[in-house]
Amino acid sequence: MVMHTHEVFNQYDELTGYNLFATDQALVAAVTAADASWALPALEAYGGEIGSAESFHEAELANRHLPELEVYDRRGRRIDHVEFHPAWHSLMTKLRGAGWIALPFRDQRPGRWIADIAGFYLHCQVESGTSCPSTMTWAAIPLLQREKGLWQAIGDKLYSDDHDARDLPMHDKRSICIGMGMTEKQGGSDVRANTTTARPVGAGGRGAEYLIRGHKWFFSAPMCDAHLVVAQFDDAGPSCFFVPRWRPDDSRNPVRIQRLKNKLGNCSNSSSEVEFDDALGMLIGEPGRGIPTIIEMANHTRLACVMSSAAFIRQALVQSLAYTRQRKAFGKVLAEQPLMRAVLADLALESEAALVLTMRLAAAFERDDDPRERVWKRIVTPAAKFWVCKRAVELVGEAMETFGGNGYVEPGVMARLFREAPVNSIWEGSGNVMCLDLIRAFARDPDAMFDLLADLEQAAADDAVLRSEIDSLRGMLKLPPDQLEAVARLLAQRLVLVVQAALLRRSAPAPVADAFIASRIGAAGWGRVVGGCDLHAVDIAALLARAFPQ
Repeated sequence: MVMHTHEVFNQYDELTGYNLFATDQALVAAVTAADASWALPALEAYGGEIGSAESFHEAELANRHLPELEVYDRRGRRIDHVEFHPAWHSLMTKLRGAGWIALPFRDQRPGRWIADIAGFYLHCQVESGTSCPSTMTWAAIPLLQREKGLWQAIGDKLYSDDHDARDLPMHDKRSICIGMGMTEKQGGSDVRANTTTARPVGAGGRGAEYLIRGHKWFFSAPMCDAHLVVAQFDDAGPSCFFVPRWRPDDSRNPVRIQRLKNKLGNCSNSSSEVEFDDALGMLIGEPGRGIPTIIEMANHTRLACVMSSAAFIRQALVQSLAYTRQRKAFGKVLAEQPLMRAVLADLALESEAALVLTMRLAAAFERDDDPRERVWKRIVTPAAKFWVCKRAVELVGEAMETFGGNGYVEPGVMARLFREAPVNSIWEGSGNVMCLDLIRAFARDPDAMFDLLADLEQAAADDAVLRSEIDSLRGMLKLPPDQLEAVARLLAQRLVLVVQAALLRRSAPAPVADAFIASRIGAAGWGRVVGGCDLHAVDIAALLARAFPQ
């Protein structure tokens, strides 16, 4: 029986089927300004492909039909295989096929890092789980390039734009993915507390074979073709090993998947617990230098965390704008109501600030032969990861609220974004770890921090409010070490806000920079809740039109 009790109206689905790149004025401007105009056609093409209704549907399917672990095959042979929904592989094919994994390493054109991060930024707005093995592979490339014999064997497979999902030895595959294994039960972020051990098969040394025994509490993603793993090596201390999924004799390497993690978010991606039962590994880098070696990879993935969180903020903003421009309440559309406009404007400011910071860090990674750029990498990256990843959690939650109850139901873009947002604050070092990293960087090279502030002061030009805040930061850095550590979160927050403000002052339209500085730097009460700032002097219509054209 069909019931005709009411008509459905004033209900609107989440936005799909639009070009994520062409509709993002700030992103287009950032790519163009970075001498990466050569990448504009590829980015616009990918913005249309990943923004298609099909891609959004695949993202929903990949997160609804979770990876499944098959420990044994039907005849009892141990296989430790993870099965994914076809939608996962379709999204992986799109991402890898666009070339983002290898671009900054195989291409020498100026702006390559900006173009590459922009591509990942587009992808993460739609589906983030597939970016995990992709960005780990991307981050591993510069480490593995230094291992000449290994690189000769696998370099072409890392540079490949072909997603090869087959579970085969590496020499039989067209492309490979690389994962990471650091965290153990007892240590967490304290990698020096790891108990996993390695013993040489022969004489040992860099590039030699070792047998790995122990465990990893978080091992992502187990179907990668190899992982970089930290293990203790005799008296040398923690060392880094390349541990393939298959041995050279085509037998399975005994990396035993105990179970897949039942995670809050990032559900399409398989994270696992594993045991190494004398798994074969190759020493990467020098003995005892495992933590610095793998931290180099982690520095790249920390940039990826900043990028991904900025992407979450962007997608949350766009979804909120699209929805509130249609949904009516109390006689007019939500986006025309003053209090909602304050919330949307605040979201727009945060989104553009997160983007310009991400793009500036990408430029620093491209130009790391310059000492001043290395300061940006070393000091601003951990501070940015702390702040942008934290902000994404609050901002996505606020954007969900613009949908009312519709934002809190599954399946939906907003609910998935909300579950996804916290992970970047945890992976590759929690918030406190990032802030302590910032303090350590300052302790090792205080002049570098003051040089950075001088650069920011130059970018601030004649902005008195911004220059005053930079002076205040200089004073804060004179605190005794124990006091400075206690306020490390405040230091990271204030530093990032100053960096974002200076970057917006340099590159964004004046109304955007003015509004950001007035609300973030000049207003002591800002930040308690999104939209809790006085924007009466801001041209909100122009700000929202820039954020996402109607």
